[in-house]
Amino acid sequence: MDGSTRSLAAIAAAFTVGLLSSGSASAHPHVFVDARLEVVADDNGYVKQLQNVWRFDEFFSSSVILDYDTNMDNKLTGDELTDIGDTVRDSLGDYDYYTQITDNGEDVKLKKPDVIHADMKDGQLLLFFAAEPAKPLKLSGHLTFGVYDPTLYTAIDFQSDDDIVTMGDAFNQCKKAILRPDPDEVINENQDALTAAFFSDPTDMSKLFATKLDIRCD
Repeated sequence: MDGSTRSLAAIAAAFTVGLLSSGSASAHPHVFVDARLEVVADDNGYVKQLQNVWRFDEFFSSSVILDYDTNMDNKLTGDELTDIGDTVRDSLGDYDYYTQITDNGEDVKLKKPDVIHADMKDGQLLLFFAAEPAKPLKLSGHLTFGVYDPTLYTAIDFQSDDDIVTMGDAFNQCKKAILRPDPDEVINENQDALTAAFFSDPTDMSKLFATKLDIRCD
């Protein structure tokens, strides 16, 4: 197996549920990420982009080094990091890069990021990228923004409310809140829906457990 094939297998297996050995494997997290999300608005009151930073757990990061360290120097640099970013960019399109937006109840698709930057700091993989709505998104009514894996294979967490922020004067007309659902309350309120089918294919319900930025604008 050459370096590019090995790289694709390593990252795609971590991010793409279709490559898991069984459906039930996606019902609980295998990869853990600390995230930061900056929602940026332009001067005309439209969402310009969502700036993402993801820091992966040390165990997963060490496995990435093993698969991407093509020159065997026990670190990732240059083309090795570029290869990681390119592979994630190609593999997560069907999942909107785990970046979820609703516009007055309707899901909003994202453009493919121009580039996903990868780096290694203190033994942890970092990914940086900016995502843009596929169509103009006005700050009007009720919008939500979140970052989560709908398959539950990757646990994406915001350590504090300060890790989800807005940027731009257009947000001054809006009320903002960070929603952190209580898992016990979600389960109690949705017991009928949380059947065995959910745990083998959690895509439709996983959003109920996700931390979100809730925006309500005039």
